Amino acid sequence: MFLQTPAPSDAAQSLGGNSNAEAMKQMGFANLAHGFDWLGWVVFVTLVVMSFLSWYFIIANTIRNGLVKSRADGVINGFWNNPSTQDAIRELETQPKGEPFSKIALDAASAVAHHQQANKGGLAESLSRSEFVDRALRQAVARESLRLEGGQTLLATVGSAAPFVGLLGTVWGIYHALIGIAASGNASMSAVAGPVGEALIMTAIGLFTAIPALLAFNFFNRSNRVIFARFDEFAHDLHDFFATGSRVE
Repeated sequence: MFLQTPAPSDAAQSLGGNSNAEAMKQMGFANLAHGFDWLGWVVFVTLVVMSFLSWYFIIANTIRNGLVKSRADGVINGFWNNPSTQDAIRELETQPKGEPFSKIALDAASAVAHHQQANKGGLAESLSRSEFVDRALRQAVARESLRLEGGQTLLATVGSAAPFVGLLGTVWGIYHALIGIAASGNASMSAVAGPVGEALIMTAIGLFTAIPALLAFNFFNRSNRVIFARFDEFAHDLHDFFATGSRVE
């Protein structure tokens, strides 16, 4: 006669289901911190700091670039449409401190005034007005371009590094799961649920940190290129105006 393995009773199935259900609850974010060791905390805090800094620069750069673009036409047209150069310069001086187009024009005007004051010395002989204005405009454009790029390096770093930081937490969580299996002698859900949940959540946090930073970096990179092109166009017109006394159309 063949021996038949007895089918598991409904009570045993219910008990196993309840056990698995309780184990699955350990995979939630609420229980994540309880299973952290020192490396888990380092990875988690690093990702949180990365996310906070990236969102800070995302919001700050969005506001800054929006203000620069909204004021650009008014500043440029206000300068060219003003019949008096002195009045135009005074209007530029009233612009906000962070407005770049006015600062470029003011640097060019300051270079012309400085060159005129030094006209009696040897400066005018060694450096023409055109060269003097050109140098001032190059420095102004470089300075304002550098200011607009603030936070770009951090966004690029977060976008590229955050997934690997999250991956470190993932690998560490899987390692804990294997340790739990070895310690308990079985691969039950209760032994691996916590560490596996930690690993999956670390992966998700790494991606949620990296994706916004990467998208923002690409967006601001494109937006800045458009503004830099306007810097160059305005600087060329300013050079022609201050070097020759009239704007070259």
